[in-house]
Amino acid sequence: MRQVAIYGKGGIGKSTTTQNLAAGLAEMKKKIMIVGCDPKADSTRLVLGGLVQKTVLDTLRENGEDVKLDAVLKEGYGDIKGVESGGPEPGVGCAGRGIITSIGLLERLGAYDEDLDYVFYDVLGDVVCGGFAMPIREGKAKEIYIVCSGEMMALYAANNICKGITKYAQRGGVRLGGLICNSRKVEGEAELVAAVAKEIGTQMIHFVPRDKAVTRAEINKKTVIDYSPEEKQADEYRALAQKIDDNDMFVIPKPMKIEKLEEILREHGILD
Repeated sequence: MRQVAIYGKGGIGKSTTTQNLAAGLAEMKKKIMIVGCDPKADSTRLVLGGLVQKTVLDTLRENGEDVKLDAVLKEGYGDIKGVESGGPEPGVGCAGRGIITSIGLLERLGAYDEDLDYVFYDVLGDVVCGGFAMPIREGKAKEIYIVCSGEMMALYAANNICKGITKYAQRGGVRLGGLICNSRKVEGEAELVAAVAKEIGTQMIHFVPRDKAVTRAEINKKTVIDYSPEEKQADEYRALAQKIDDNDMFVIPKPMKIEKLEEILREHGILD
């Protein structure tokens, strides 16, 4: 079983990328579970056809510790299993606790079935401290992919995430598998992200072009592969899935000093 955490700047498309990637792997007959680690609880919406899933924390608040697995785990496209950790009420408590509680409950209830090929943790924003670092801090996720774009703040976030990975890699087996460029149509974007990846010591594992097919599928509460499997964009997610499945390049990243990152951004015309 490969346990994979997906990080990246807030709003960069982690949840969309994770679910479309999972659909590609499911099409390859892989058995998948997605654990949503965002209080918004939208990490499984597309694979579950828009189902507003009850979160682990909400279920525990209502039912106490007497929770059955099928109350928090649902199956969707390609038999992908989905769980949403949830979070506290806004302004109250630590949202990271939801991840810790959720993973602990899933383990107790036997969700980590031996037949699973992949478990994906879709993690909120670029926070790699406290509860949000749980998938890597406790050695649950051994692989990390960072979703980014050619935008300045997305690359700042990717570099900061690498600092967190480096810290936890010294104590466990977590490694970076690469950057996934979720394109925002920035000029020279693929070259820029590839340059940043090289400097960090990793790879840009795939460049996902921006395409309205993604929006159309999301409006219909599906992944692209599910909604319109003949689309070119569906093939992009299939390609990403194949590259993830075949990947054997896992590294302890070498995060850059901010001056070096800004130098690369200037070289590619992002900073004046």
